[in-house]
Amino acid sequence: MVALPINLQNLLRHRTVESERIEYKAAWNPDAIIRTLCAFANDFENLGGGYIIIGQDCDGEDRPITPPLGLVESQIDKIQRELLAACQQIRPPYFPSLSICDVDDRKLIVLHAPGGMHRPYKAPASVSARHKSWHYYIRRYSSTVEARGEREQELLNLTANVPFDDRIAQQAKVSDLSKPLMLAYLQEVGSALADYADRLSIEELGRQMNVVDGPSECPWPKNVDLMFFSETPDRFFPYTQIDVVWFPDGPGGDHFDEKIFKGPLARITREALGYIERNYLHQTVLKHPDRAEATRVWNFPYPAIEEAVVNAVYHRSYQDREPIEVRIMRDEILVLSYPGPDRSIKLADWIAGHATCHRYRNRRIGEFLKELGLTEGRSTGVPKILKAMSANGSPPPQFDTDDDRSGCLVRLPVHKLAQWPIDQSATRKSPRKSPRKSDA
Repeated sequence: MVALPINLQNLLRHRTVESERIEYKAAWNPDAIIRTLCAFANDFENLGGGYIIIGQDCDGEDRPITPPLGLVESQIDKIQRELLAACQQIRPPYFPSLSICDVDDRKLIVLHAPGGMHRPYKAPASVSARHKSWHYYIRRYSSTVEARGEREQELLNLTANVPFDDRIAQQAKVSDLSKPLMLAYLQEVGSALADYADRLSIEELGRQMNVVDGPSECPWPKNVDLMFFSETPDRFFPYTQIDVVWFPDGPGGDHFDEKIFKGPLARITREALGYIERNYLHQTVLKHPDRAEATRVWNFPYPAIEEAVVNAVYHRSYQDREPIEVRIMRDEILVLSYPGPDRSIKLADWIAGHATCHRYRNRRIGEFLKELGLTEGRSTGVPKILKAMSANGSPPPQFDTDDDRSGCLVRLPVHKLAQWPIDQSATRKSPRKSPRKSDA
């Protein structure tokens, strides 16, 4: 039994985990639960698996009922034994992590089922049947369904195709991780694991957070572990950095200013955004002779820049030796990352700003960014950029890539009424503070 690496109340209220990644069961039902575990293990859309909460009933709209029904304490040992036996019937065997939690003085069992390393997985339609039939199961929205036809073939094509961020990093050691970074993360997200994490070794802590894997005699961190909890992730993934470049005279000018951010992903994302906000965003106030209200516009709205940069951190490939680049000019900001959008997104939809991704390149990076409040996922980034630019009265953003999807470019034009301060080297900042997810 382990503690959850996320906040239980946030989980129950869908604050950081989407509803399709959560399954509520009022009581122990081995057949339905094993099928759902199989579906989470297959992680058909690379969302990061999911959670099953046993003892929690829900209403007709799949919202948890308070207080929960709960489990009789004498049942819990029996459920654990039966769960262990049932999980061995999944092919290949798959075992979620199990936590026993108290909510409103009621006992719940929470199963954390991350995407498996050996998909595809099969589960029996009935655990107790004498003559069993095994099937592939996947999640479709908030339901567990059997994968058939094209869906089954697509799942089979994902065999051993584990996303890069969830793979074992055999070029690194557990000692390359920073325990203070891991503890700070658990404190920030409000995980119950933070209460005793300082008493665990880095290996024990990493295994409970599902970022360390391998045999006990030779444990390895996962790639995502090094990206978030190593002080120098660029040692293992060259050019894991954000370059912010200011061209005072345009890209054809004689000089430019460059600031490079290296370090854990969450830190460099926040530092780069803070640097841009302090130095390159300003508000123009235009007074009108016929009314008291003035018009206030930003040269570039901060929420649009935040979404563009966080999306680049989320969706770039960390196997490509190319940094994320933010190019700032008087008339536009460009956010460039590699490679381009997934081929499941139609090129015309991406350019038009109507992209919807059906499979995510980095399932674990997205999981951590969502826990930290830096992104919401579910293809909301592009619509939020469009909304922020429109609310500021800015020209619409442009999204570009090439036929080979080799790169992803987001272009944010300056507001036509915005005026740059006289001192181009350090722009003045309005006392108003732009809203930031990271302050939530």
